[in-house]
Amino acid sequence: MITVSDSTFMAVRRRLAAALSDAGPAGAPRPLEISERGAREAPAIREATVIEGDRLTARAVPGAPEPRFDAFLDGSQITLVARWHEAVPIVHGSVAAAIRQRRGRRLTTWGSPIVRRALYAPLPLLPKAVSRALDSAGIDIVDTLARRDAPSSHPFALQDVAYQCVMADRERVEQELAAQWCSAERGLLFIDGGIAASATVARATNVVGVVKSHQTLYAAADDLGVVTSLKSGERSSVMRVEGTARPAVASWYLRTADAAGRDPFWGLVRVEVSLDADAQGAALTGRADEVSRWVLAEKLPLSVPDPRWDRMAYGIRDTEEYLRAVQ
Repeated sequence: MITVSDSTFMAVRRRLAAALSDAGPAGAPRPLEISERGAREAPAIREATVIEGDRLTARAVPGAPEPRFDAFLDGSQITLVARWHEAVPIVHGSVAAAIRQRRGRRLTTWGSPIVRRALYAPLPLLPKAVSRALDSAGIDIVDTLARRDAPSSHPFALQDVAYQCVMADRERVEQELAAQWCSAERGLLFIDGGIAASATVARATNVVGVVKSHQTLYAAADDLGVVTSLKSGERSSVMRVEGTARPAVASWYLRTADAAGRDPFWGLVRVEVSLDADAQGAALTGRADEVSRWVLAEKLPLSVPDPRWDRMAYGIRDTEEYLRAVQ
């Protein structure tokens, strides 16, 4: 039986070397996450419907920050090329997710973390003998071309498709763990990232997603200045954000740190919560202000020395460190 430890990168790479007789080159142990060849989402601006007022405006969040979150969820991934067959990359992907629950002033692990590993390869481009050798590696095999099309057969394009498949699996385990929390707990869960990938999570009233990256900006082009000019402790109007295959959520931008002298995205996050059709007018404003106070409270203690401390909650930094130990 193959154990979890047997599916680690080095163990799988050794088995591939033994199973493949072509003496093909092994991949360099440099994660695609820090490589210039890792796939990245293209920058985009998407319009979103303002549902608080008739236009996007900056609003000061009233009241003092209030720590209310009971737990924090984050995920991680490590993507490495395990081997090359001629110009075809065979990629080892490891994804994980964990929830750290607040107990007084300590954070402890809730439930069990999810850790999954697989080999990602464009199987139609590999000889059958190589595909059979992959089956002997003692790890799940993912046919990347069965999930999405590659723009070309360029080795780096195939590598990026594998990277995107690993990212999708990371999102899947994050949402799986979030759904477990929603079915078992009533406490408030802070999720690093969006909540709309799972309909169960998107409709839950006890989860809040906090998005730190802004490759996709949700606002009309004429309203971008409102978002980038937010002052510390200010938020934007609430918007309805939705995708073609994802449920709609309520969302707004929030400035968590003073950006004076910094770039316009310093301390800027985008908050997502379930879309409540009954929350309108003063009720919608009150909910957005309340959740914003919760998020602002998580700025202390600071997440230094992490370079993203201006946008990162300390509970998420703790979860990231825990994932490094278990993955």
